[in-house]
Amino acid sequence: MNLWILTEERPKKEVIVTILEKYLQDRHISCFVDNIRIIPILNNNMFTFQYEVNGFKTPKIKHIYIKIMSGKSSFVDYLVFESVIPPIESMTPLYAIEETKTDDKESRNTGVYQRCSKFVYVDFFYHNIPKIMLYSLQVDQKEEATLTYVFGTKMLKTLGVEILGKKGIDDKKYNAFISIDELIKLKNSMPETRNGVSVKLIKNQNSIEISAKLEKSGKLGSDPSIGMTTIMSACLRKLGWSKDIIITKHNLPTQQSVGKNNKFIQIANKLDIKLQGLKIPKVNQHISYWKYDYTGEKIGTIFLDIVVDEFSNGFTIYHQHAGCERGYFLTSKGEKLAVEKYTDRTKYKAGDKSQIVALPDLVLKDGEEKLIINIEGEMYKNAEAGVTQLDGFDAFEELYISNYYPDYDIERTVVLYGSEDTQKPIGKISFILTTQGKILISVTAPILFKKSFDNILNYWK
Repeated sequence: MNLWILTEERPKKEVIVTILEKYLQDRHISCFVDNIRIIPILNNNMFTFQYEVNGFKTPKIKHIYIKIMSGKSSFVDYLVFESVIPPIESMTPLYAIEETKTDDKESRNTGVYQRCSKFVYVDFFYHNIPKIMLYSLQVDQKEEATLTYVFGTKMLKTLGVEILGKKGIDDKKYNAFISIDELIKLKNSMPETRNGVSVKLIKNQNSIEISAKLEKSGKLGSDPSIGMTTIMSACLRKLGWSKDIIITKHNLPTQQSVGKNNKFIQIANKLDIKLQGLKIPKVNQHISYWKYDYTGEKIGTIFLDIVVDEFSNGFTIYHQHAGCERGYFLTSKGEKLAVEKYTDRTKYKAGDKSQIVALPDLVLKDGEEKLIINIEGEMYKNAEAGVTQLDGFDAFEELYISNYYPDYDIERTVVLYGSEDTQKPIGKISFILTTQGKILISVTAPILFKKSFDNILNYWK
């Protein structure tokens, strides 16, 4: 049997190891694991859009494969399947896994609430499959957990979500809620205020009201609040509440601000959540939960990221592939820094948009050439836009690259995916991955690129 790991993120070795260990433990399988590698599979020098995991040995698993996928709405980071052939959507996953690097030491809401809606949503498609919240922390865990984290974790456990990667998670204070009143009492005891609206629950004879600001920039769009209200509603339903659940003080000004088919609307339809003074549009549930991704710009940058990692002495010091999870910036001393969104947050909040720090998709370090390569990923059809965006990296380079790698030169370049053309790139474009998987390298591409691709081509000879 083959194990298939489908992800919309850049697959990471430590996460693959955790998934493998969980699979082996649950099935009481022995396995030798050493020096895990993620290898892009090439056929006739063409990328097949599939990766294979090397570095494990067990008679129970023939191969572990990885493929990039995407979803239409609130989508988990990893789906794991057991299958001889590549999974199709009608197959039931072994696990649905959401990964976060964020501890409540950095952000209470992002570490728990912002991802909660994903577990609610996936259950509509794959009911009662094992669901896992995986903390792959990059900073030390906070000694004393915040009440926000305790409350969020208790809700996850109420929905049957397993927590991995956190110390002390078996403490009784994290036990699942056993009653609606217990949930309400704990939430209302928290001195929490979000955007001027205290999140409280009021239990009436025929309804439970949840006060929460859902508005962002004039429309329904506050991800932490959406995650919080949807998982609270799911827990209330799980604990037996069958009457109305009404979101109050949501700050949505008009019916138009609600939208028509976002993730909150999808979940609200399923759980019968109401908005005070407004209507929840009736929508049909999305038919598909996931699909293989052959169209996103991240296909090219993730491929390059993994090739450099596995087939050169270079390595990644930052990545955010096409809006996927934001990585930490790795300094020359091995420290991991959370990257700021703004050079001056106060000025940005006052309306100065120039304070936004434009972030590259991928940053690679070539120690042999003393070079940092700053990469913008784009679709082939948007090549000119990608070249233009290179001009916006001044703030990022000043704050991070020049500051932590002062002895290194910096090169900016564009990586493209999606062309059917087989002409080699020129100018600021150094690498193109075609829709057929052909690898095209510019004659002026960084030496690190050339060495990495020469090595992987030799590997597959």
